[in-house]
Amino acid sequence: MGYVQLGQASSTLSGGEAQRIKLASFLVKGSTRDKTLFIFDEPTTGLHFHDIKKLLTSFDALIEKGHSIIVIEHNLELIKCADYIIDLGLEGGKKGGDIIAQGTPETLVKNNISFTAKYLKEKI
Repeated sequence: MGYVQLGQASSTLSGGEAQRIKLASFLVKGSTRDKTLFIFDEPTTGLHFHDIKKLLTSFDALIEKGHSIIVIEHNLELIKCADYIIDLGLEGGKKGGDIIAQGTPETLVKNNISFTAKYLKEKI
């Protein structure tokens, strides 16, 4: 995010950029006794593969401090690193919203109904 200017209005940031800035500011604050549940919606949007690795490192830092993370994501590079996946589908909108598969990435790839499993299998 080197293109973001110091003092730039937060209203000019994309949703993903705003999420990543909030994450960074939380990590900088250091330890806290209160544990937090973080929910990220498509945090990898617009990120280069190397930046996704940095994001995963940040997630790991939060988890090591006892926090919990829920990520809504379509990026298979991030999905394959999840501890647990809940796959909703089969499609979107009125044809979606049902739990199609759940479990570890290794468990999920054995599901024959899940579209995610089909493509995740190639990544694991």
